[in-house]
Parts: sequence; C-alpha cells; structure tokens
Amino acid sequence: MIDEENNTIHTRFRGFLPVVVDVETGGFNANKHALLEVAAVPILMKADGTVGMGKTISCHVEPFPGSAMEEEALQFTGIDPYNPFRMALPEKEALEHIFVPIRQLIKTTRCTRAILVGHNPFFDLGFIKAAAERCKIKKNPFHQFSTFDTATLGGLAYGQTVLAKAGKAAGIEWNNSEAHSAIYDTEKTAELFCKIVNTWDSAFKPQQEENGAIGR
Repeated sequence: MIDEENNTIHTRFRGFLPVVVDVETGGFNANKHALLEVAAVPILMKADGTVGMGKTISCHVEPFPGSAMEEEALQFTGIDPYNPFRMALPEKEALEHIFVPIRQLIKTTRCTRAILVGHNPFFDLGFIKAAAERCKIKKNPFHQFSTFDTATLGGLAYGQTVLAKAGKAAGIEWNNSEAHSAIYDTEKTAELFCKIVNTWDSAFKPQQEENGAIGR
C-alpha cells in the first residue's frame, strides 16, 4: 500500500517541485542573445508513488529589443525569429505564460519553490534568470542556483552524457529530425529524468524507507 502522506512530490524532493526546462536561443550569452523558445514540463507524483510528466507549457518568444542573434545558432535550431507564424509573445508575456502555472503547481503540491531540471541546466537557468531580470519579474518560481542535471544523472545511470545517447540507453525513442526544438528536447529530458528517478526508487527506496532516509 502506498503511504500517501510520505509519497508526494514535495516529500520526494525536499520541498522542491522539479520542472524540466529547455530554451532555444540566438546564442550563448544570456545577457546579449535573444531568448526564442521556452518549454517546461512539471514532474508530478502519480498514485502508485512513481513520478511522471505533467502538462507541457511552452511558447515562442520575440527577441528582446537590442538583442543579438548568431547565424550559427539560428541555423542549428532552424528558428526564423521574425516568422509571423511563430505567434511569438513579448519576453515578459512569454515568461508569465510559463511562470503562472508553475507557481500554481507549487502551491497545490505544497512545495516551496520549483527546481529547474535540464540537460546542462546552467544554460537554461541562466537565460530564464536574465530574461526575468530584464522584465523586472520579481516572482521567478525557480531556485536561483540549484538544479537537477540530466547530463550528470545520465552519466551515472547509463554512462552517457549526451541527451540523445542517454535517452536511447534508457529505452526512450529519439527522432533527430525533431530535436533542438524546446518542446521536443524538454519532453525527452523529462522522460529521461522520470526513468532515472523511478528506476532508482524501485531499486533503493524500500531500503531507504527502512533506514528512515525518505520523507524526512
């Protein structure tokens, strides 16, 4: 029988709500280059005590005024920043589109704040923080420096640090033609994170619970 009180997302991750995030950008400098796409997938606890993917939240983002974009980065992602069919939102609206449902989930799951899960997440968190500062958004739901890194977890679990290779090692389907869009990469990263956490919990959680290491 599942102990509902001690098998919740806020007890599993010490009060943090994991949210998988991927951004697509016009370069590598968060203060200089445009944020072009954001996608987020919250990680939630299922009735059986395993973790799973919540609803994907995503949007295209208009380049902020004065931002730079490297041609190489645009060719890599295939993004045309000024294509009207992108239906892109101004940066502040885009961030609120992502932040509002995350704040709501933090409240309903009784977590204290979100923690960004990403593949080399310092990059994604850096762009989210820089954009929030530009837009003077004070209620950024994400922890300001702590993250969960699926590159590290993939190296530990499967000996692979590249997202596609770690995913394939975990038995997750991968389509190279869809990669490098924020939604696709976020959902595949979320699948990988859930697979690693659930595999770990299945193997070690009973022993940890016996020793009092879970839910404390």
